[in-house]
Amino acid sequence: MTESADKRCGSAKTGTLAPGTPMCAGCGGLQALHQIYDLLGDRTVFVNAAGCMTLLSIYPYTPFPGSWLYTAMACAPAGAQGIRDALDLLLSKKRIRTKQDLLPVVLTGDGAAYGIGLSATSAAIDRGLDFLYICYDNEGYGNTGHQSSAATPTGARTATSRVDGFAGIKKDLFSIWCAHRPAYVATAIGSEPADLSKKVKKALSLRGPRLLLVLAPCPTGWGFEPARMVDIGKLAVETGSWPLKEYVDGMIRHTHIPSRRVPLEDYLCLQGRFRHLFKPVREDERLSGLQHRVDDYWANLK
Repeated sequence: MTESADKRCGSAKTGTLAPGTPMCAGCGGLQALHQIYDLLGDRTVFVNAAGCMTLLSIYPYTPFPGSWLYTAMACAPAGAQGIRDALDLLLSKKRIRTKQDLLPVVLTGDGAAYGIGLSATSAAIDRGLDFLYICYDNEGYGNTGHQSSAATPTGARTATSRVDGFAGIKKDLFSIWCAHRPAYVATAIGSEPADLSKKVKKALSLRGPRLLLVLAPCPTGWGFEPARMVDIGKLAVETGSWPLKEYVDGMIRHTHIPSRRVPLEDYLCLQGRFRHLFKPVREDERLSGLQHRVDDYWANLK
């Protein structure tokens, strides 16, 4: 096995993400990022595409003890490529020592990961770029008013959807990445910290393109009280609507299979974006259709 990024970069844990950022209360993406950064440490350079997490850094301050770079939505993987090339050049010329090397980490929302930046991401994977890609998936363009994105689930009401909710189907980014044959792909969520921790450590043990696709419950866009963020996240997993799985060595493995799945409507009814499915008239046929999609996923898995 090639030398891991963990050993190559040293992964110094000399500081966690600083508190007091201007993010929304109850942000599931920030919850996950805190946990991930605790494990990555500051021997990283975060390439942050425009999105919700851009608000973390307000010039001239940043909560990242390590390095941070801002890019436009479409080009974060290209920025990571430039950083990796520059570091490799400095290493070859002995301008920096191995222990001064950094791990490029792309940080984007679903708008960039599923849509605007997908072309640049595909190219970076094709080139075998050694980087970690973290997508906080709040299922909409959260930073600009929560418009529909390619990650928006069927039936969810957004700022740009029809009154009866989004008519499209959430894009399967996990499978798109797997089709590129990268080093590692995993889904995760901050409300399942043990699972997330194992996947971050697995990603650090490998080299090449690696994706952590993290569901990010969003009180502002989804319409729930910030205090319910962890409950919402756990229900996403226990209803089976957000499968926890990983791809490595050409194989897909589910890291959690609910022993008894909770009905999907227990998850949907807590979110304002799905309220129209329950009030003023309960739409049993649409709710049944959404449940069948989840059931079919797990039935096909067996």
